Amino acid sequence: MKKPAITTLALAFIACEGFAATEQDNAAAIDSSRVYDLDEVTIVRQPKDQFLLRRQPLSATMLSAIDMQAMHVTDLREASSYVPNFAMPKYGSRYTSAMYVRGIGSRVNSPAVGIYVDGMPVIGKSAFNTHLHDISRIDILRGPQGTLYGLNSEGGMLRVYTKNPITEPGLDASLSMGSYSLYGVNISARQRLAHNAGLSLSAFFNSDKGYLDNAITDTDADKSLETGARMKWLYAPSGSTQLSLIADWQYTRQNAFPYGLLGDDDRASDPTSGMQGRYRRNIFNLSFDVSTTLSKMLLSSTTSYQHLYDFMAMDIDYMPADFLAMQEKQRQNAITEELTLKSAAEGWWRHTSGIFASMQWLRTDAPVFFNEGMDQFLADNIQRPMYNAMVSAMAGRFMQQGMTMEQATAAAAKTIERAGGVSVDADMHTVPGLFHTPTANIGLFHESAFILSPRLTATLGLRYDWSRVGIDYDTRAMMQCAVNVMGTKAETCISSALKHKEHDTFDELLPKLALTYAIGSHGSNVYASVSKGYRSGGFNIQMFSDILQAEIQAASSQRGDYEVPHNEQTYDDIRNTISFRPETSWNYEVGTHLNVFDNAMHIDASLFFMQVKDQQLSVMAGTYGFGRMMVNAGRSNSCGVELSLNGRAFSNHLSYSASYGFTHATFRQYADSVKQGGKLVAVDYKGNHVPFAPEHTFAASAQWRFDIGGKWLHGISVGADVWGQGPTYWDEANTRRQKTFAVLGAHTTFHTKSLDINLWATNITDTRYNTFAVSSQATGENKWFAHRAAPFRMGVTLSFSPSL
Repeated sequence: MKKPAITTLALAFIACEGFAATEQDNAAAIDSSRVYDLDEVTIVRQPKDQFLLRRQPLSATMLSAIDMQAMHVTDLREASSYVPNFAMPKYGSRYTSAMYVRGIGSRVNSPAVGIYVDGMPVIGKSAFNTHLHDISRIDILRGPQGTLYGLNSEGGMLRVYTKNPITEPGLDASLSMGSYSLYGVNISARQRLAHNAGLSLSAFFNSDKGYLDNAITDTDADKSLETGARMKWLYAPSGSTQLSLIADWQYTRQNAFPYGLLGDDDRASDPTSGMQGRYRRNIFNLSFDVSTTLSKMLLSSTTSYQHLYDFMAMDIDYMPADFLAMQEKQRQNAITEELTLKSAAEGWWRHTSGIFASMQWLRTDAPVFFNEGMDQFLADNIQRPMYNAMVSAMAGRFMQQGMTMEQATAAAAKTIERAGGVSVDADMHTVPGLFHTPTANIGLFHESAFILSPRLTATLGLRYDWSRVGIDYDTRAMMQCAVNVMGTKAETCISSALKHKEHDTFDELLPKLALTYAIGSHGSNVYASVSKGYRSGGFNIQMFSDILQAEIQAASSQRGDYEVPHNEQTYDDIRNTISFRPETSWNYEVGTHLNVFDNAMHIDASLFFMQVKDQQLSVMAGTYGFGRMMVNAGRSNSCGVELSLNGRAFSNHLSYSASYGFTHATFRQYADSVKQGGKLVAVDYKGNHVPFAPEHTFAASAQWRFDIGGKWLHGISVGADVWGQGPTYWDEANTRRQKTFAVLGAHTTFHTKSLDINLWATNITDTRYNTFAVSSQATGENKWFAHRAAPFRMGVTLSFSPSL
């Protein structure tokens, strides 16, 4: 297959975008794009990378705009279905954005995977899960990326690029309609204002009625509405300087957390919570980028301001009975600055150095509501031991008079009952919680690539990362009890107030060593690498409700008004309860990037082994199982393989891709204690699978285009795709799991000059599986709840792209 020529415009833009190259690298850029038309080659600005993605010693997947359109991908959760060993499940709202790569990840606190959007690092984890629009390309880098990207990129890095108005001018508009009242509108206008300036404006609106109903609240349990807009301005006043300004806003409104009771057959019922979960979110990001050439060095500066305000309401027990509910309001402001200095892509030594700094201010208002069901539960827990103690003491005296144990126990129970019995009424008031958790981070990094021979390249990198996390908390609880003991009544009010400040600092050196050996003449290579990953420690605010309830219940035997006392030792104990240490890992990897059949097919393969220390896990807190806490679960090992191929054939009429990932992630050191029969029992999870990370991931897609050549109809594309994963374990004990499943999709697209009509269907086989499951003991017994995945859906998308 003949390679396309490289135009002067493409070469000039590549040079302007940051030394992507010698002419040999430029040819490789086009060859590695999966497509062979020059206008579909996605060229993006890379202020850190010295080589094109598939020439780097790492395992990565690139999804183009064409890929995402064919696979009906609108967010990172859907994109993850087609990437080996990468899982970002739908957990019931945009609020939860857990990502798992190679067995590493967590639902709360520090993420294991980082996200950059047009060079801007996304700071808030609650802002990770957004709608994708006007996207040019997504890079998914697997394995630790700590040298260039720092903390919280231990599992990998996602790089999202929006379309460039200078190189990709045009108008794109689409209208989608689908089953379950799905509607979507996207529009993007990109205009080249001059040869060196461009402006793009894009917006979207989506509405989805959802497929789950809550009969208790008579609501659509998972309906959603979201909208957003982006402005991107680019200006290159000279051949060596470029400026960009990006402003992005998104709004989300959802009925959230539609978890239904999970049966023994692993089938989740419709949600039956007594309160409809809700989630609202506003995001506004502003970034400014400047890059300039200084004596064959590229100096880049990216500055951003990020704001997030959201509101979440959840029925914690997920049951019709009114036990527990919580609300959470977050207001986050963050500022980031990153300076990088990169050498030209020529010579035997290529290097990148930089400094990164960020500051985040996060204010969280998170009250927990103890409702009637929980009040009765607490009253029973107070009344039962009190009654049992009285029966035991009285029966002892009867036994001294010659009665048997059975006779004495029965006589004691009758005596107490005749005297008025024992009853307790409890009223646990709302537990307010106000938390300020500022975070600061500074990173210094350098990476050098030494071209030792025309085929052998060595990469050495090192980063020093420092972070400071703080917490300033103010929370309290109060319970009023009315106790009737054999006709004697007493009332008591027990309260506890916690107000304190804590902080901690962490630092880490993150080295990297890699060797890359080029094979053949088409850009193929093999590589081996060793790198260290790091996830920061911090404080878990979701523990406080459990701490306060434990204090209140421990003081329930007090009479009259009583306030639980606290001293420095108490606050030290609380610190030990809410804090968690950093997680670190070493990743050992070998792999290859192969361009075969004259670059018509690309094959990528890697083998990896990861050793994780102080692994962070999100587990249910306390006896009652509400509130999540972060624990450091000792050590775990993760090993596996990643395979992918993609290409085109038959004069580009056929495009295809396939991928497979296997991750065997198990604990090699993790001991804990659980309450069984009212007693703490030691358990050892050694050898168990790490939860939430699927063991197998696989995907395949194919599309054939028929060229019609008619006056109105130019062509028809017919395609199908399949993806699946599993098994996925839902807890550290491996009690429950989601079995391996597969989901089938298909589409047919009619191409005209300016309009594409895409008929699509997802989950054609109506496969029933769960995207998430959790256990809860809020009602006093262990129950499992799950989020059921979307059933069969179909629809049509009209895409309009007139020639301008």
